Parts: sequence; C-alpha cells; structure tokens
Amino acid sequence: MIRVHELTKTFGEVTAVAGITFAVEPGEIFAFLGPNGAGKTTTIQMLTTLLRPTSGSITIDGLDPATHPLEVRRRFGIVFQDPSLDHDLTARENMDLHGVLYHVPRKVRVERTQTLLTLFELWDRRNDRVKTFSGGMKRRLEIARGLLHTPKILFLDEPTLGLDPQSRNQLWTHVKHLNGTEGVTVFLTTHYMDEAERVAGRIAIIDHGRIVAQGSPQELKQQTGTESLEQAFLALTGTSIRDESAGSADQMRQMARMWRK
Repeated sequence: MIRVHELTKTFGEVTAVAGITFAVEPGEIFAFLGPNGAGKTTTIQMLTTLLRPTSGSITIDGLDPATHPLEVRRRFGIVFQDPSLDHDLTARENMDLHGVLYHVPRKVRVERTQTLLTLFELWDRRNDRVKTFSGGMKRRLEIARGLLHTPKILFLDEPTLGLDPQSRNQLWTHVKHLNGTEGVTVFLTTHYMDEAERVAGRIAIIDHGRIVAQGSPQELKQQTGTESLEQAFLALTGTSIRDESAGSADQMRQMARMWRK
C-alpha cells in the first residue's frame, strides 16, 4: 500500500530525510517512531503530498504523490497532532464539511456520518458544537472525519497526545476495530511506546533522517537485547533530548488549500 525507496529531503544544506526505504502492506498497522526532529514529520508530509521529495520514490496504492496528488489524497485520511476541527460547528457539520471537500455524494455522506459517529460513540452528540467536547471526543471525531471518504490508508500523527489513559485505550480499540473490519491500512506515529507495542504489527525507527531499525516489537527487542520496546528505542536512538517545532494545524490548512486549487 505504501512503498518508499531511497527517499531524501533536503532544505538547503540540511538533510531532514536521508535515503530511507520501507514498505507498508495493505491492511497493516505500521508504526513510524523516532525522537523529535528525527524526520518523522517531513516523511509524513512527503507521503501526504505536502512536500515534494528531493530524490527517491514514493508510491501510495501504486500511485506517485508527485504526479497524481489528487488521486493519492482521495486514498488516505489523516489526523495531525494539533486539533483541526472547527469548534464552532457541530460534529455532524464538521463531518459534512469534510465530505464536501472530498466530493462525497450527499447520500453517502449522510449514511457514512451516522455509521462512523455511532462507531466512535458520538452519534448522540452529533448536533452539539465541538467546543463542548472533551479532548478524547475531539480526537475520536477527527478520526471519524478522516474516514468519511472511505480511504484505504489512515495516517495518525500522535493522535493520543494529551489524552488520559482511558481515552487513549478507547481510541485504539476503535482504530483496531476499523482495521479489522474495513481493512484500513494504518500508518501511525506516537511517543507512547506501549501504544506502538500493543497496536502495531511492525515498526520502523528513524533517527537523524535515517531508518535505524525495522521489525516487529519482539524483533526490535531481540535485536537490541532489551526487555521492552522503550528500552529498545533508547538503545537505538540514545537518551539525549531533542527539539521539534509543531506545525500540524498549519499542515491541515495547507492540505485544505491544495484541495481547493
């Protein structure tokens, strides 16, 4: 479903992503982990048509995002780190706006909205404004919205950041259910190692723009001789603190502008 070969992105003299190669199979839940500033966000921006690679290749469901951006965008849904809902609209209005943006026929929008809001336990709040929702409810709505146009791939960039353990658990339960019932391929990033170990079948770890390890959680622990995924992660990436600026809301606005062109 996703094929990346020797993918590189430079900004002037800075190399953000340095020749990475990996693949994500249809229906797989794949975690892309790394410290702040390791190249995760830049990679996701290239996969989702927000950035053009300097070199290397990407295929999304057999298509090149650089040459077929509109077709690729129809194949994925995305939830960025920062909230991107319109808080003055209701849950149903946020869903409807997304459906219009993706040219989903009205009848399908209505049916799909009810199905997804019911699945994510939000149907009873469909006519309430989002500004009255808890953090967990907003995250569930963002994921429901991202699935409205029936994408083949769901990109989740730190979707549980700031949520309490109960909300995190509930969110992943819903995502795994969708993965199992609809076969949606999930590409996720998270800083919660327990989430990655629990949810993902395979993991790629990126550091300083390069993939330093790939495999199942168990394989990564075996490779590093550690007992937990967190220990394996630290063994591969070190313990120094990294800095990374957040820009998820800007990314969503950029995506919306690209759709309107």
